[in-house]
Amino acid sequence: MTQAEPRLTSLAHGGGCGCKIAPDVLREILAGTPQAGPFASLMIGRETSDDAAVWRLNDSQALVATTDFFMPMVDDPFDFGRIAATNALSDVYAMGATPIFALAIVGMPIGKLSVGTIGKVLEGGAAVCAAAGIPIAGGHSIDSVEPIYGLVALGLVHPDKVLANRTARAGDILILTKPLGVGVLSAAFKQGRLDDAGYDALIGSTTRLNTLGARLPDMAGVHAVTDVTGFGLLGHALEMARGSGVALDVDADAPACLPSSAALAEAGVRTGASVRNWAAYGDAVTLPDGFADWRRDLLTDPQTSGGLLIAVAEDQAREVLELARSLGFLDARPVGRVIEGPAGVTVTQRP
Repeated sequence: MTQAEPRLTSLAHGGGCGCKIAPDVLREILAGTPQAGPFASLMIGRETSDDAAVWRLNDSQALVATTDFFMPMVDDPFDFGRIAATNALSDVYAMGATPIFALAIVGMPIGKLSVGTIGKVLEGGAAVCAAAGIPIAGGHSIDSVEPIYGLVALGLVHPDKVLANRTARAGDILILTKPLGVGVLSAAFKQGRLDDAGYDALIGSTTRLNTLGARLPDMAGVHAVTDVTGFGLLGHALEMARGSGVALDVDADAPACLPSSAALAEAGVRTGASVRNWAAYGDAVTLPDGFADWRRDLLTDPQTSGGLLIAVAEDQAREVLELARSLGFLDARPVGRVIEGPAGVTVTQRP
């Protein structure tokens, strides 16, 4: 009798963007490493924790480069590949760029997973890249204790149209294009508490390419963009606030949530990453008095392949929302605003 293969998630200590090193630990690690030297063509490095590096090629082209990979958050290998690839390409779109090609990053426990299962992971990634109109032109693979998959993603954008997380302006409206709750649903999946509708919603959100980002540079009112991933909405909003030298006011009731995620969060379902996130940056976030822990958990919930957080001039916000919804981001909505003040995030709650 052939022994059944183990579930993908059983081979990983974490999954999706919940695997990311906590932001405070990451800052401590990076503090001891030298900054990139004075390279005139390096437009964006790691100074403000932006989504990708940007290198000016010439007067009309800049190269956007990023890499993203993680362990599985679902057991279906094809879905795992799709989620990981979508998440990696999101960083290119968040900079306003159009992807041009990708390289695969593959680490698999050879002998525990069959060649067929590993092939399905790669097929999932290739399917997403095909949908984005790019090839996976190569990559690198290793025999790893835990299954790992992701991409090096490269894109192009005009140097004058790069979108960064450090250029939000006071008065801007904040728009979030995808619902929250990915981490909660993935935790519920591992606990056997996620129904079919919840799983479908999870896959639908995490495999939707953030193609909207490549359209935003041509909208004059768009000032700053980042994608919301492993540090949660509050963590990535805080990066935008610090990079831009402004304060962000986030409406606790405004973000959409994936079906059943709020109820599951209220029932105590959360990821360890959500707890680590709050411990890492909670001192820079002001919450309303009596704010429920489960509501905070949703705002710090790690979003694998999450939505774009867009800072846009108030008079252009409706146009951005209409474009987002026309591209299928039906849950896109305003979630706060940028205000004058010390860099930080304040969460407000309607009475």
